[in-house]
Amino acid sequence: MNKEQLQTYLHAHIPIINAMEVEAVEVRADAVTLGAPLAPNTNHRNTAFGGSVSTLATLAAWSFLRIKLGAGATGVHLVIQRNSLEYLKPIDGYFTATAHLTEGADWGKFEQMLSVRGRGRISIEASVDYDGVRCAQVIGEFVALKQR
Repeated sequence: MNKEQLQTYLHAHIPIINAMEVEAVEVRADAVTLGAPLAPNTNHRNTAFGGSVSTLATLAAWSFLRIKLGAGATGVHLVIQRNSLEYLKPIDGYFTATAHLTEGADWGKFEQMLSVRGRGRISIEASVDYDGVRCAQVIGEFVALKQR
């Protein structure tokens, strides 16, 4: 899936994407980056709303997992089970979230569990950046469930 296909999919299936004006910035084998402008995502201090920061990071992580699964994503539900988010700095403009496997995540074990048990868990990390500076860090545990 390329960035245009990802953006089309997200806009068609996840309504909040439209309100946030999210765009797919980059799709690579090892990472996915989504971006959003500040204007539709502001808080009362004219910085990025924490919920928008969290949403963008979660969507980047979910998108990365979906793309990494490739054809194996057919017939699989992907859900976030838990996450932790650390806000490091305020965001004053267009911001991005780049997701990739968390260091030490075992992709082979994840695929094996999904294949054998119909369920796999994996940790994905997303950094949220503004103007070249990391402003937030999210680590999420995702579960893939084969449809029966």
